[in-house]
Amino acid sequence: MKKNGSQIIVECLVEQGVDTIFGYPGGAVLNIYDELYKNSDRIKHILTSHEQGASHAADGYARSTGKVGVCLATSGPGATNLVTGIATAYMDSVPMVAITGNVGTGLLGRDSFQEVDIAGITMPITKHNYIVKDVNILADVIREAFEIARSGRPGPVLIDIPKDVTAAVCEYEPKKIDFKEQIKELPHVDEEKIKEVAELINNAKRPFIYAGGGIIRSNSSKELNELANTMDIPTSTSLMGIGAFDQNNPLSTGLIGMHGTVASNKCVVECDLLLALGVRFSDRVLSNHKHFAENAKIVQVDVDRAEVDKNIKTDIGLVMNLDEFFSRLKKYLKPKKNPIWVSLVDSWKNVFAENQISSSLKPRYFMEAISEATKGECFICTEVGQHQMWAAQYFKYSKPNRLITSGGLGTMGYGMGASIGTQIGNPDSYVFNISGDGSFRMNFNELLTISKYNLPICVVVANNGVLGMVRQWQTAFYEKRYSQTILDSVLDYEALAKAVGVDYFYASTRDEYKKAIDSFIKNRRPLLINAIVEIDEKVLPMVAPGKPIDDIMLK
Repeated sequence: MKKNGSQIIVECLVEQGVDTIFGYPGGAVLNIYDELYKNSDRIKHILTSHEQGASHAADGYARSTGKVGVCLATSGPGATNLVTGIATAYMDSVPMVAITGNVGTGLLGRDSFQEVDIAGITMPITKHNYIVKDVNILADVIREAFEIARSGRPGPVLIDIPKDVTAAVCEYEPKKIDFKEQIKELPHVDEEKIKEVAELINNAKRPFIYAGGGIIRSNSSKELNELANTMDIPTSTSLMGIGAFDQNNPLSTGLIGMHGTVASNKCVVECDLLLALGVRFSDRVLSNHKHFAENAKIVQVDVDRAEVDKNIKTDIGLVMNLDEFFSRLKKYLKPKKNPIWVSLVDSWKNVFAENQISSSLKPRYFMEAISEATKGECFICTEVGQHQMWAAQYFKYSKPNRLITSGGLGTMGYGMGASIGTQIGNPDSYVFNISGDGSFRMNFNELLTISKYNLPICVVVANNGVLGMVRQWQTAFYEKRYSQTILDSVLDYEALAKAVGVDYFYASTRDEYKKAIDSFIKNRRPLLINAIVEIDEKVLPMVAPGKPIDDIMLK
């Protein structure tokens, strides 16, 4: 059958199971938007306030649902406004397809109005990207882009389509997609290597698991929990791995790294076997790599060959899918208990850094009140800064994909768009965006999107009047020279909420904050909470950059 490029785009999106896209129209994508209008019963389009918001929304949708997120932007500035969101998804291995329009093929390379080489710009921050100059290959490119985005180590793919290609006509053949067939097989790992890992686990006296986002991406959380419980192994997670291991499990030691728990960081130093599963040994975890797990045998399992032995030299490095690793490993394991080791780890859990600056509203209570009100059944999105770490530290995550946050790139302004995508993908769930007053300024324009679609999202602004994380570093390492980190108080949050049509609460006490949260749970309406925090509340524990991971600051 004959179809034009825009029709092919829509048909291929439907083929791939896409039900929602996030975007912002412009001249180069008018043909696509016209086709989306005609097919609004098949694909829902969410109009964000800015293209960056669209990219973060697609990212949040992908992380919270496990599907490929899709965003759409016009040429030039529309395309470049997606870049931060694409880079965020790339660093955190999020499956996303970004579609951009461009000037007609005859105008490419002529510095035409709103022309930009977006494929060249995004080459280092995508798994792959395309410029489609021939409508005859458009369908194949879209199908391949989705396959690349979701297979292996997931990530973003960009498709740049000149305007004339969206209008050109060619023969189109529908195709039924079998997603299982798209899983690419990795080189086979010899069975002796699996046995060798099992023997290390069976014989270890102080085993420890460091689990990352790869567990979540491979849907292997259940298998991870089974391994830890069967072999009685204390287990930590990276920021991206939070939720992969049930934090209500007594074997959970919580977050690891710069702002990790005392127990997690001490375990790395004292363990005799470290199982690093789906992790990339980020500098925020390693700190001083020379002293990281220096007394342990290190086993790393990851789907990406580039991550094995990149930052830490392993004793055994396996490049394989984690679900395959777990299924092959378990037949060689001999269930056991490690009472002496587990008891020692439990004693470290009692060493806790509690902020006690005043009796005012505490960051810990931010998360405890949300957990109590929702019984732990909600999605927590964050911006980046102190509030992000408080959200990671003070909420008990029992399921994967419930903490939606920018880890690798650390993108301030991420959470507002991500919360939109998360809520759209999980319409019956409670969604909270935990923000700081600094991050809030980055993208609070997306409150308009939240209001426009009446999305039940609660935005909690941890308002301390400063760029809190930077100030914390200036206090610790720069003799309290607070260069450009004190924010003015011009913003009237109540007036802003009223202007964009969302509910508002001011909270400086526990009672005020609880009242605000309860109101959100009851009414399920967009809500902005201005939550006042002491200016020098800190994120603790903390390991200073370059220090050994067990050199922990508690105050």
